[in-house]
Amino acid sequence: MTVDEVPEPRPEAGEAVVHSEAAGICGSEIEGYLGRMSNRVPPLVMGHEFAGTVTEVGDGADRAWVGKRVAINPIVGCGRCKYCVRGDRNLCPERLLVGVGVPGGFAATVSVPERCLVEMPADMDARLGALVEPLANGVHAIRRGAPDGAMTAVIIGAGTIGLACMQAALVHGLGSVTVIEPHPTRRIQAIRLGAHAAHPSTAEIEPGIDLVVDAVGAEATRLAAIELLSPAGTAVFIGLHDDATPLPWRRVIRGNHTIRGVFAYADSDFQQALEWLSSGRAGIGDLKPVLPLEDGPEAFATLAKGPTDDIKVFLGA
Repeated sequence: MTVDEVPEPRPEAGEAVVHSEAAGICGSEIEGYLGRMSNRVPPLVMGHEFAGTVTEVGDGADRAWVGKRVAINPIVGCGRCKYCVRGDRNLCPERLLVGVGVPGGFAATVSVPERCLVEMPADMDARLGALVEPLANGVHAIRRGAPDGAMTAVIIGAGTIGLACMQAALVHGLGSVTVIEPHPTRRIQAIRLGAHAAHPSTAEIEPGIDLVVDAVGAEATRLAAIELLSPAGTAVFIGLHDDATPLPWRRVIRGNHTIRGVFAYADSDFQQALEWLSSGRAGIGDLKPVLPLEDGPEAFATLAKGPTDDIKVFLGA
């Protein structure tokens, strides 16, 4: 990973240039940094969790955006298909992601389609704005995954996405929400944010859980999710660590289990996440200072070694 000087982006028709004030480093980007995520092909400016201020717009874009502070919905759909029309751009067959298919927020300025702009309160901390994207994942996972009448939930993993799923489960009204996380500081943070219990492994949990969300995506955590389910329980897979994973399908079939994969979020989920963060109903606790872009290579190298006490690391210009 390098820090380079490149020309300032100019907005094409229908685009806006955003000064990136805070961009969160996502676990999927660490996977890309390690060469485990084939959709991130260098040279690439990553960064899909970011917020900032609109500085310029191109032809056809509303000039009223200039000067507004925005969180970026990085999913770029075609804008024409039935999924985009109804606000489910995450299902668009032609979708791409800012920071994956096109340059992203680990830059001083970045050009994005106008439809990626979501206005946030003028006084909202840019770091909270950068958390809208990961929280929207949690909102979507629980909205799509929680079965009717579910009362118990287990969230495997207490990184940013796991904590997002945990908070969404609490707001959804599940009566018991437990987190599984080997890192002690992250377990403490989960409790501070409202989890009813947090354990280092599944050994202390009796099977019979209505909803299990795997926010890790390793073979072991996917298997654990199935093992914890109640009859007719639902396992939601949102973690992307491993690709191919064998599962005990006879157990799934005989248990009448539902397995649901969830990716990203609908436009309404993104808006809901913004409202929760701006109102204080959700968050990750204390926010770390935004590191300068020049510190990016070192930050990635540190995170690549494994989980740290920092739930989210931010970069900005």
